[in-house]
Amino acid sequence: MKQLGVNEIRKRFLDFFESKGHIVHPSFPLVPQKDRSLLLINAGMAPLKPYFAGIEEPPGNRMATCQKCIRTGDIENVGKTARHATFFEMLGNFSFGDYFKKEAIVWGWEFVTKQLELPEDKIWASVYEEDDEAYEIWRKEINMPEDRIVRLGKADNFWEIGLGPCGPCSELYFDRGEKYSCGSEDCKPGCECDRYVEFWNYVFTQYDKDEEGNYNPLPNPNIDTGMGLERIACIMQDVDSIFDIDTMQHILNGVCQITSAEYNKDEKTNVSIRIITDHIRSVAFLIGDGVLPSNEGRGYILRRLLRRAARHGKLLGVNKPFLYELVDRVAKEYGKTYEELVEKNAYIKKVIKVEEERFMETIDQGIEILNSYIEELESKNEKVLSGENAFKLYDTYGFPLDLTKEILEEKGLSLDEKNFEDEMEKQRNRAREARVGADTEGWKEDVFAGLDKEINTDFKGYNSFELEGKVLVIVKDGEVVKEAATENEATVILDETVFYGEGGGQVGDVGTLYNETTKLTVLDTKKGPNNQVHHIVKIEEGSINVGDTVKAKIDINTRMGSARNHTATHLLHKALKEVVGDHVNQAGSLVTPDKLRFDFTHFESLTKEQIDKIEENVNTQILNGSNVETFETSIDEAKNLGAEALFGEKYGDVVRVVKVGNYSTELCGGTHVTNSGQIGLLKILSESGVAAGVRRIEAVTGVEAHKYVNKTVETINKIAETLKTQTQNVIERVNDLSDELKDKDKEINKLKSQLANNSTGDLLNNAETINEVKTIVSAIEAEGMDDLRKVGDALKEKIDSGIIVLAASNNGKVNFVAMATKDIVSKGVHCGNIVREAAKVTGGGGGGRPDMAQAGGKNPEKIEEALGAVKDVLKTQLDK
Repeated sequence: MKQLGVNEIRKRFLDFFESKGHIVHPSFPLVPQKDRSLLLINAGMAPLKPYFAGIEEPPGNRMATCQKCIRTGDIENVGKTARHATFFEMLGNFSFGDYFKKEAIVWGWEFVTKQLELPEDKIWASVYEEDDEAYEIWRKEINMPEDRIVRLGKADNFWEIGLGPCGPCSELYFDRGEKYSCGSEDCKPGCECDRYVEFWNYVFTQYDKDEEGNYNPLPNPNIDTGMGLERIACIMQDVDSIFDIDTMQHILNGVCQITSAEYNKDEKTNVSIRIITDHIRSVAFLIGDGVLPSNEGRGYILRRLLRRAARHGKLLGVNKPFLYELVDRVAKEYGKTYEELVEKNAYIKKVIKVEEERFMETIDQGIEILNSYIEELESKNEKVLSGENAFKLYDTYGFPLDLTKEILEEKGLSLDEKNFEDEMEKQRNRAREARVGADTEGWKEDVFAGLDKEINTDFKGYNSFELEGKVLVIVKDGEVVKEAATENEATVILDETVFYGEGGGQVGDVGTLYNETTKLTVLDTKKGPNNQVHHIVKIEEGSINVGDTVKAKIDINTRMGSARNHTATHLLHKALKEVVGDHVNQAGSLVTPDKLRFDFTHFESLTKEQIDKIEENVNTQILNGSNVETFETSIDEAKNLGAEALFGEKYGDVVRVVKVGNYSTELCGGTHVTNSGQIGLLKILSESGVAAGVRRIEAVTGVEAHKYVNKTVETINKIAETLKTQTQNVIERVNDLSDELKDKDKEINKLKSQLANNSTGDLLNNAETINEVKTIVSAIEAEGMDDLRKVGDALKEKIDSGIIVLAASNNGKVNFVAMATKDIVSKGVHCGNIVREAAKVTGGGGGGRPDMAQAGGKNPEKIEEALGAVKDVLKTQLDK
């Protein structure tokens, strides 16, 4: 048996199956394409579901992939066991109605015994207990001894998700030897001990399960196999843990170097090192595929992984961003196969570093909130923090449970861990229920997917606005029909069309389908499976029948509006790279006839100077009147031309290139103007943030830009009229008025301070003494919190020692402020706890520091009651 590295095993697998007539497809992105049932790709066959379900035509009937995958269902076990990981690679060979069990088993055996040179006597096979066909292939074709072929039940060796395609499985196991055995005489594959390691799974999709529970044979059965790359690497390198294989070791050594931690010194340190090693791979790959940290969906998964790794860095004594420094090691190990890790290296580092810095802020915020919980416990003489509060810290603020427990122990407090686990279990159940529903969604039947694959549409709308087409399919109310009549809404598929289906951020065309007896308004156009174009129509006159010939005519003004805005997004993309930097990439877009929206990767708002420069660069290209050239070429040639490709987008061998002069070159299937001068003018309306690391520009072009300029000029004229000045003097006049207002504000504040000082006399005269502490507790008149605080500050300056608690009502709301001198704080007085209790009485809340705090309430009629409560709290604090 050869000791092969991860990269060598991957290459040998793909080369082997290419020699068997398989199309070797690069890994699909981790972000699922056209599959709402998954947040992230979690299995080798997941991106191939459209091919297995017949929704899309595969590039070939035989395929082989090495698919990057993410799973976080068992994240708590990562770092604690030898096999759990959030990121892994799955090797797989697939047949879509081509070869079946015999070829799959024979080729698999050939690969592991000839290419990997695994010893035959160490390999066992399992089959589904009723699958005699697979059993006989292993026994007769492979000549595997019967005592090394194990029959297992449906729970272990039969794959099905609800209704639809399903079938038996067969698996390969490697015997690691007696030292890993449980000692049972019946120890064999299926046993729970570590002796037999399953490393290759074959799924024979040969049945279609119906609603009655019948398993009907599929006319064209499929093959779906999966072999975990890290797991087979463990076998090939004779190591017990995935963290000991070559690629992981290089990253793990980097973790130790940066954190100054020693691996294999103690188990607690080992767990932290392994978690960081695993999570940094997931984080780098996710960002490389366009995912950004957020509080929902896949962005939340990324944030959780990143912060969990950062937390374990903190446990190892690292109190600064460090994870981004490990990206180079991930790229070195995986970059030749996954080029995005090299191409987006600086970008990936930037995203990680920014998120690490934010976590540093968040963890401090968590400590502040935890301290408020501790103060509340101490004020109530309680010793146990509720699991609900601990879970809120963990789930909402990303505050690790271990840190919560550690801080509580330092204060002599503890945590209700059972209550915390109950809250965790509730969250797991919610996630589990969501997954159960989602797992089947990707396999649900689609009326269009059930159509003959020969039914497709030839799009001829790049150069034409009208043509004749034949009606191939009509779908109404979710069913395929032969005819649809007046007032009905339906979806119509033609053999050819000029209507552009929504895609690439560009909305679908609108227009008309008509003949001598029928008129249909096309409300929208969508792309369907197998190159179908779906015309969503309302039948205005007559009826439409399958086989009818109709003229398809788009609304030219609408199309040209979209074309202007689409070409403008290409110019905008290029200008952003020129002005902001090469790290900028498109993160989404919306192209409509009226406006454009362009999302891009960047980490701070653009300056006014940058926005002006971007707009200037785009308009310079518009005024240049450059020809817009479109052509098809190979993906490799397009890359050589420097064409921009989108994150996560699937491209075939032949791609469409849109080239604007010598300025912009992008891969794009949308509609465009023929000359940049047709755009007329671009005007940026706004620039804003939409997610962590993603900014958005909204703009208008052409007629809409002209309207915007006219409206702006009209507004300026009205302002000038109101200010009684000329338009060219508006700014100067506004500055003069602003200065006048500032002067008046200064006068007002001066008068307020004088009033505050004047009002302090009566308050000082009415001061009480509670437990030998000078105390001022009173309701006064004040317009807001600022005025209330000014009175408090004035009083504090006039007393050497004491506490002040003031309340005021304004517009139906209550404000409280409390201040205490240092000597009074040292006696146990805490202003934050005092105002918190006062605010509760008036239906509000708040808090703050021991020496100063403020709060708010909603019931002014309860102010006197609240101030009475203040005195009670103060007495309690001073009696301690």
